[in-house]
Amino acid sequence: MCYESDAVPPVHRAAVTPVAETGPLVLTAGDGTRFAAFVARPERLSGAAVLVLPDNNGLSPFYEALAVRLAEQGHPALALDWFGRTAGSDLRDRGAGFTEPGNLLAHLMKLTPAGLDADIAAATAELRADGGASRRPVIALGFCFGGRQAFRAAAERFGLAGVIGFYGFPDVINGSPGPTQLAGDFTAPLLALWGSADEAIPPAAVAGFEQALDAAGCRYRSVTYPGAPHGFFEQGSAETAEACADSWRRVLAFLAEHGAGR
Repeated sequence: MCYESDAVPPVHRAAVTPVAETGPLVLTAGDGTRFAAFVARPERLSGAAVLVLPDNNGLSPFYEALAVRLAEQGHPALALDWFGRTAGSDLRDRGAGFTEPGNLLAHLMKLTPAGLDADIAAATAELRADGGASRRPVIALGFCFGGRQAFRAAAERFGLAGVIGFYGFPDVINGSPGPTQLAGDFTAPLLALWGSADEAIPPAAVAGFEQALDAAGCRYRSVTYPGAPHGFFEQGSAETAEACADSWRRVLAFLAEHGAGR
């Protein structure tokens, strides 16, 4: 888990447009699964659409607020939930204890690559179809568990214009290959953001990911912030303010660089 229930995303740049619309959605994956999402649409578009991929708690107020921050910069943004297959599409039915480790683990263990891919594909299609812009570039932006999925979504089959991952564990988990092992499939450019004080992701795992990306000839930038912990992209601590502000600038620059079309 990256963020507590009271966490909020940073605001490091003034809004460039009003937000025209925000609200919940229910999307349907290719296998018929209905899952929750949240969309924020800007009044004036100025770049790529952004698919927000949450941490292992699924869709939460933090990621809804982040979608709004992105819309304020002209980017239509959609944040999805991971647990439609096991917990349904109505977040109100889950109860306050859903994200307690003992409860959440049962849902996490039932996630599959095929199900995750189906949800990402359906959310991407929604962003492309919104407003009739079928060729609108879409960039994935993920955090922790969602950062790992964002890296995976650099594969050609997703057709994304780019992917951004904050502290997404890149190596094998419980025998399941990670982005390091899958790098040979990646075609979209990547931006990877890490904290050197992240106890969940050792420097060797980051180095191994970078070596795999180099070997595969991937286009990427990998940035590690000295002293930054896991979850540093959050408004609050003075200790992480510099890393937070710089990473937000890099996110916006990446969206501008890779959001002009494919």
